[in-house]
Amino acid sequence: MSDNGKAKRLRGLLAIKRNRLVAFALIAAAVLWIGSGYIVPREHAESEAAIRADGGKPKAAFRVAVIEAKLAEHSRKLTLSGRTEAYRKVMAVARTNGMVAKLNVRRGSLVAQGEIIAVLSDEAREAQVLQAKALVVQRQAELDAKRRLSESGAVARLDLANTEAQYKAAQAAQAAAEAEAERGNVVAPWSGIITDVPTEIGQALSPGKEVAQIVALDPMLAVVEVAEKKLAGVTLGETAKIRLITGVEAEGRIRYVSKSANGATRTYRVEVEIANADGTIPDGITAEVSIRLAPEKATRIPRSALTFSTTGDLGVRMVDAQNKVGFLPVAVAQDEQVQMWVTGIPDGAKVIVQGQDFVREGQTVEAVLADPEKTAAK
Repeated sequence: MSDNGKAKRLRGLLAIKRNRLVAFALIAAAVLWIGSGYIVPREHAESEAAIRADGGKPKAAFRVAVIEAKLAEHSRKLTLSGRTEAYRKVMAVARTNGMVAKLNVRRGSLVAQGEIIAVLSDEAREAQVLQAKALVVQRQAELDAKRRLSESGAVARLDLANTEAQYKAAQAAQAAAEAEAERGNVVAPWSGIITDVPTEIGQALSPGKEVAQIVALDPMLAVVEVAEKKLAGVTLGETAKIRLITGVEAEGRIRYVSKSANGATRTYRVEVEIANADGTIPDGITAEVSIRLAPEKATRIPRSALTFSTTGDLGVRMVDAQNKVGFLPVAVAQDEQVQMWVTGIPDGAKVIVQGQDFVREGQTVEAVLADPEKTAAK
């Protein structure tokens, strides 16, 4: 190998050694820099500097605003979606044979109790009434004659009794004929509105054939299904408020609470009776029913005071006598949007209403009374 080749090879080996030394130096510097954090902790140094800058004074406690909880009797409100239902609904039917001679109603017609809805053809019913009346007159005359003869002793008492029986049979036949004639008139069993008329004039009807459907709108019922857990608080006679999907509001009283559950839903039927003399509330419309349940002890707090514990429970944070933060799980009795009625807070407890999300259980804080006006507005 020539002298030039040897020189180049030597220079290459020197360059490799230089690069290795530089790499080792960088690694050593990094290790020393990382290790310095363990030997002299940064936080410790900074905290000492902060203490020195503060002149050695301890950090002030975090300030929170509190209110004093007050227990009160509160009637919870159960709001359910349901529907209106006519108090009575029936299909008036023909009670005898005949053709429809008169039809006095149509859909939407208002009828009073006893009003004639339709008249069927006579079918000789009036003739039967006249015949029965004539027979009664005849039997009456025969009875009067027999009584006079019986008084004079010309007729036996047994013969008089037979004549009296014939007279009473004639009277019964007349009553039956008149009843049959009356069946030719289809009358309204109660006051209401006609919702369906499935027959026409001239149509031949037989007993049981439908003539018109009558719905009684006064009173109207609001019907809801109540879950078994809530049923204990529903009481007969209690007032309930109803709001229809149309915006109409009304008030009624609970008239029926079922004692048998729906097998499919495990709910109980509850009926609220509503006065509807003007018929403004229709049958079958969606209704929201609010029922007041049995009262219980509860506390009214701002909605914003509710928070979650570290374990995910809903509740409020409070301050004890030593100004330490604690957590109380609660159950919502009623949501009033801005304010909430909750159970689970003892009377007189100091509930944090401002700053509750910035403190934790066991922390010592400075508690001040909250401004009542600001708290109510939240």
